[in-house]
Order: sequence, then structure tokens, then C-alpha cells
Amino acid sequence: MITLTLLHPLQDIPVQSWTFDDEPVIRIGRATDNHVVLYSAVVSRHHVEIRRNEVTWDVLNLGSNGTYLDGKRVNQTPIIDGAVIRLARSGPKIQIRIDSAPLSEKQRAYLEKERSLTPSGSEPSKDTLLIEKNREAQKQASVPPNSNKPATSVSPPEDEGPSTRPDLNPSEAQ
Repeated sequence: MITLTLLHPLQDIPVQSWTFDDEPVIRIGRATDNHVVLYSAVVSRHHVEIRRNEVTWDVLNLGSNGTYLDGKRVNQTPIIDGAVIRLARSGPKIQIRIDSAPLSEKQRAYLEKERSLTPSGSEPSKDTLLIEKNREAQKQASVPPNSNKPATSVSPPEDEGPSTRPDLNPSEAQ
């Protein structure tokens, strides 16, 4: 199962969600024949596909304005649970939640293969690090985060009395 959540552009709070159980390919764009239709001038008619492969889910950019992951433009990349993609540089943000089942043997083998392909002395790929981070988070997570918590607000400062600046305190004006 995979859930896509459109995030508010300023506050990163959920605006709308779509859940798919058995779809091997999920299409996102402005055209009405997509699974997820977004009405934004910067979103292409067929902007991005999220495809399930044997081991992971991949994001495939189809749009002329690009698809971004962690601020970097991507053409095709594996995606992990909790990742947020942005359609175009200033377009809508979509959080991707993947069923939190433990990694399968195929997924573990994929990670091992990725590690073995990393040249000696170099850093592992960002995708490998993200997949490993997701695996560790799945091990440690016993209860999903409570997304129903109300947002906290900041109270204005309490009145501190008259200003010490004469230009702001009319009672002291000459």
C-alpha cells in the first residue's frame, strides 16, 4: 500500500491524501486521466509516475519543469517511506508513505548489492543511506506518529507597559 499526501505549501500540513493498494504505477499531473490530478500552472499534464519495481518504489519524472527530491532535480530515483517530492521548483509538494512492513529478503539483497557496488573509499549513495535510515526507523518505531495533534500557536508577548522610546510613548511627548 502507498499513500500520497499533498502538503500545504507554507506549513507542510496535509491537505489531501490518496491511498493505493495494488497499483503498480501511479500517475500524477494536470490531465484528468492521472490517478492524482493537481491543478497547478507549473505541473505538466503528465508530470510524474511512481512505479513499483521488485524491490522498491521509483519516482520517474515526465514533466518539463522537473521533479525534485531534497531540493535536487531527479529523473528517476528509488523512493523511501516519508520522502517528499516537489513538482517543479516551486510547485506542489507530495509526501510519499509506503506500507511500513519490514524489509523483505529482496529488499535486503538490493541494499547489499548497492553497498557492494559502492567503490572502496567513497561514500554510499544518498538513496542507499535513505533506505538504510528507513530500515532503522522501522525497527525503532513501535507506534506511528500522531498526525492528529493540533498545531501549536505562538502567543504574542505580554504587554510590558509604556515604551522607553519617547517617539513611541505619547504621554512623554513634549
